[in-house]
Amino acid sequence: MKTTTKPLRADAERNRRRILDTAAELFGQRGLSVTLNDIAHHAGVGVGTVYRRYPDKELLIDALFEERIEALTAIVRARLQDPDPWQGLVDALTTMLQLQEDDAGLKEILLSAGPRHGRVAGLRERIAPPLGQLVARAQAAGVLRGDLERQDFAVIQLMLGAVIDCSREAAPGLWRRYLEILLQGLRARPGPPEELGVAVPASARMRRVMESWRPPQRA
Repeated sequence: MKTTTKPLRADAERNRRRILDTAAELFGQRGLSVTLNDIAHHAGVGVGTVYRRYPDKELLIDALFEERIEALTAIVRARLQDPDPWQGLVDALTTMLQLQEDDAGLKEILLSAGPRHGRVAGLRERIAPPLGQLVARAQAAGVLRGDLERQDFAVIQLMLGAVIDCSREAAPGLWRRYLEILLQGLRARPGPPEELGVAVPASARMRRVMESWRPPQRA
């Protein structure tokens, strides 16, 4: 019995790892619309193997994204230690957006509304308080417009999230250009406009960006 049990455990662990690695790759590329059947096909395992391990896709999403949400929350909280309130806020926004460009699934979780996606939905709410503290600290220092609310930054992320979706393939990092434009408008006492660090793509690439836009799907 012992000689047959060990290989089975090893096979099960290899399958589990293969499922998680494949799910991370597909969620990162396509977002959370990927099905368990898609994951099984790309992982090279039987559909039944995936469903036995993760009978509900939300369980798989929790397994993949729980640590990432906690790590992102820690990153945002750490920016409160930056002696420059403006730079701390900018770094937090930039980090959050970069991670969303790197992982389409994470972007969907961060920008989704309502109590979706199991445990990670609750974890996502932990990002709001430290982000609110970054906003309040920058306003108290007189470097951020006083009429802004924390909720405004959720809309800013939605706006730039659309740019990320459209430009991920044709012009990676294009969202940084529009973040720079927005940041100049967010300052409490903006000086003369600063030169943008990210150039607008050539017309052919920009056309590909615009053609990549798709209206949001409705449930």
